[in-house]
Amino acid sequence: MYIGGQEFATSGKTYIMGILNVTPDSFSDGGKYSGRDAALKHVEEMIRDGMDILDIGGESTRPGYTKISAEEEADRVVPVIEAVKDRFAVPVSLDTYKYQVARAGIRAGADLINDIWGLRYDEGQMAETIAKSGLPCCLMHNRAEADYGDFMEDLASDLAETLRIAEAAGIREDRIILDPGVGFGKTYENNLEVINRLESLHIFNCPLLLGTSRKSVIGMTLDLPAGERLEGTLVTSVFGVLKGCSFLRVHDVKENKRAVQMAEAILRQ
Repeated sequence: MYIGGQEFATSGKTYIMGILNVTPDSFSDGGKYSGRDAALKHVEEMIRDGMDILDIGGESTRPGYTKISAEEEADRVVPVIEAVKDRFAVPVSLDTYKYQVARAGIRAGADLINDIWGLRYDEGQMAETIAKSGLPCCLMHNRAEADYGDFMEDLASDLAETLRIAEAAGIREDRIILDPGVGFGKTYENNLEVINRLESLHIFNCPLLLGTSRKSVIGMTLDLPAGERLEGTLVTSVFGVLKGCSFLRVHDVKENKRAVQMAEAILRQ
């Protein structure tokens, strides 16, 4: 798979996607990188620490987040995308579920669209936007309520529907990454189960992205605040490697990169 002109293996290798929240209210680092200079300095640090892809988000999606307009979100992310593309060679992912923001981000130079609603938020506009751009995308599982019969079967059914929407819009299958959506529309037990059963999602023949960094499933397990969840995150990252995930979306690039390298070295023997 090519992202931003760079080739990424879709099996046998796990890449690090670094998180850059240009928001005032992110659950973990709200406001820390909302200024352009601070954001660019952090990008430089993450590249130095081994980041493979940068994921820029302009609206917090933490529980109880305040929804903002597409115009305000675009105003936050577009200048940062432009500045990053002007200064660095790292591929840029745009974390948005709004097609208007995706269009603005694509014009600014985004290389991938990361949609937390898996093309199911609108009436097909996001799917059409991605298809017309020809860009790769990451499509996440999400539900408004954690209401399931058989959780893993229902999750797989939802992802299959996302893929049907993508196909109908003309998004090529080889441009799609799937994300099981840990922390979104799931109970604590659901989150643990999907991490433990990630390998079952290879039925879709799409590379998988795992995003667990500092999330509540770790905080609830260890009874720790967001700033103290690194060790728990590293465990889930190693699970991602063992289960064949191609991408890990993380805050702490250096530590996760080292954990991945160690896990991959063991698996090669």
